Amino acid sequence: MMSLSALIHAPSPCFLSTTHRSTSSPDPTTVRSSSMAASARIAVVGDVHDDWNLEEDTKALQLLQLSELIALLMDFLSESNMCLHVQYSQIWCSSQAGDFGNENVELVQSIADLNLPKVVILGNHDSWKTQHFSGKRKDGVQRQLECLGEEHVAYKRLDFPTLKLSVVGGRPFSCGGEQIFRRSLLSARYGIQDMDGSADRIYNAALGTPEDHMVILLAHNGPTGLGSNLNDICGKDWVFGGGDHGDPDLAQAISHLKETTKISIPLVVFGHMHKELAYGNGLRKMIVVGADKTIYLNGAIVPRVRRLVAEQGTDNTNFMNNETSVFSPGSRGTMRAFTLVEILEGRVDKIAETWVSVIEDETAIEEEHVLFQRGN
Repeated sequence: MMSLSALIHAPSPCFLSTTHRSTSSPDPTTVRSSSMAASARIAVVGDVHDDWNLEEDTKALQLLQLSELIALLMDFLSESNMCLHVQYSQIWCSSQAGDFGNENVELVQSIADLNLPKVVILGNHDSWKTQHFSGKRKDGVQRQLECLGEEHVAYKRLDFPTLKLSVVGGRPFSCGGEQIFRRSLLSARYGIQDMDGSADRIYNAALGTPEDHMVILLAHNGPTGLGSNLNDICGKDWVFGGGDHGDPDLAQAISHLKETTKISIPLVVFGHMHKELAYGNGLRKMIVVGADKTIYLNGAIVPRVRRLVAEQGTDNTNFMNNETSVFSPGSRGTMRAFTLVEILEGRVDKIAETWVSVIEDETAIEEEHVLFQRGN
């Protein structure tokens, strides 16, 4: 969801512990070759908005290692971020979807320091202050890009052969809607002048995907065409009457890929549009299953951290308002949100919003809200 004070987003990283390669009308939920089809568990974290702690999130991610492989796709949003973790075989991968903070270089460096494979795409808040690249000194955007290196997947593809999985990145710095945000940055670094050029770059990044791989598209904001009501997955919740605030270039690229290639795109992951709607208008729809069975997933759970506070004289633990980042004397730890995607034999099998408690060295899954279950 998106609020009046937060109309811009940041980058998304993805971490993988397996070898990967970087590259600039069948059911899309199934990889084209059933032989050795992908099986993985992916943890998505969207729109961090400064709610990231390397030590505690590492503990939570370690708990979610239900197999030997974890994939984390990350998208950094200045107001929020998104993460994706995948487990399978002997690989560990993680991903996050941007908006860590307003060019919060230290936080992005903390993400880069996470000892997991990752893919990232920066959001609008990750370019909150920088409108043009500086020729004389390194600005906040350049420093973030240096922290992330090849794990920043804007307009490129990362292949994970062991997983039979490829991640294709969309347009960085997206703020949603019909206008390109930070055009001068995109022009200087990627040669992008307009939406058509951006759509072509996303499309070309996906070309050459290994035939037996499924593709996950990772973007800061979702595509147009998924609804215009204020509570729709990319709906405008800050204006009367709503409206579609998706990215036209992402929608164009997806449509072109489906029309002209046999690339399997079972899942499109993004953030930016917060789950809690503006002005207390309820909650946003966080998942859409298209007519062709492609799943569109919004991971922007904001805030993604709840403080746990012990009641004096009891063993009970309650939630504390998340606005303060410093624990009170009665603080007992945190609950941290992830959206888990389970892929079984090349198909998206289950998606659930999952909350993990971290109290010192103890971790546990406290809540699970199923968003999608194949067959239901």
